[in-house]
Amino acid sequence: MNTQREEEQVALSILRGTGVNIVEAALMAKAVLEAGGTRLRQNENLSVEAEVRASETTARRALKRGKKIIELGMAEMKKQERTVTFEKAVEEALQARAGRRARTLCDFRYITRRFIKRCRGLAKRRVRAITTQECAEYIEMAFDTPSQRAKARRVLSGVFSTAMKRGWCSENPVARVEPPRVVEKRIEVLKPQEIEGLLQAAEQYEGACCLAAVGMMLYAGIRPHEVARLTWEQVDLAGRAICILPQHSKTGGARLVTIHPPLLRLLQRCRQGGRVCPPQWLKHWRALRKQAGFAAWQPDVLRHTFASYHLRYFRDYAALQYETGHRDSSLLRTRYVDMRGVVDAAAFWGKARAK
Repeated sequence: MNTQREEEQVALSILRGTGVNIVEAALMAKAVLEAGGTRLRQNENLSVEAEVRASETTARRALKRGKKIIELGMAEMKKQERTVTFEKAVEEALQARAGRRARTLCDFRYITRRFIKRCRGLAKRRVRAITTQECAEYIEMAFDTPSQRAKARRVLSGVFSTAMKRGWCSENPVARVEPPRVVEKRIEVLKPQEIEGLLQAAEQYEGACCLAAVGMMLYAGIRPHEVARLTWEQVDLAGRAICILPQHSKTGGARLVTIHPPLLRLLQRCRQGGRVCPPQWLKHWRALRKQAGFAAWQPDVLRHTFASYHLRYFRDYAALQYETGHRDSSLLRTRYVDMRGVVDAAAFWGKARAK
């Protein structure tokens, strides 16, 4: 009895200042032992001394196992507590993508800023605590159309992928968010009179400063953001080719685009040197379209017009794939080529326009 009282006194002195009483400590010890699968049971077949020795051995093993459980639990708690705010995760994700193309970074910044602006409290949320359900709600809240939400989902997933690599969260919750179904709208090719009107407007607009760019988009299928980066050094009129550098292309691959006769005649009339597009190109491009009478404009219409007229006249998917820089012809077959609007493909490629 005296020994038990002495042990109680020692236990109380150990617990002094912790705010935990001896009963609570016993309950925690019992919970740890049971969590580790340790249970102390009496064996009626053993003598009292043998049972005491067996109990002491079991207790020592249990104590050792309990300490290990506590250590592992503390390590896991520290790991769980190691995280950052969503705002900080976005900043780190941008730094990790510093070598990407300027347009890619611009899109990443725009989408993450919109998340922070439209989703109240998201900026200061700890990334480890954000759930899949919350991610789905954020995407719905911040963006309106299926195509916007699909792109936003990819960007948000990128933020969490970087956070996982830094040890700030244990999984990517966006991976379990169902991608929105995007139904692509038909992009109709320009009619011959629309093509003529656009080229005339380009010749008349501010000294034909945009004519070369319009010609390249129409007759070479070069994207607006690709043509904005082009310099005349990349245009080989003698070799009849335009070099799209990998850092300038949408897909990251270099390609040579053929200068066909109608484009050659346009480029020969343009002032050469420096950039192909004038400063503030997108502003000029919008003004030019308005001048040409286009109240509405589908962003890829010139590239689609080029692809449809190219296939109708040359009848070569492989050549068209090479010109457009696609990895395969599947997208060309399913979305790009629309023969219904193609009228007189031979004239599109061979007719010389008088100045």
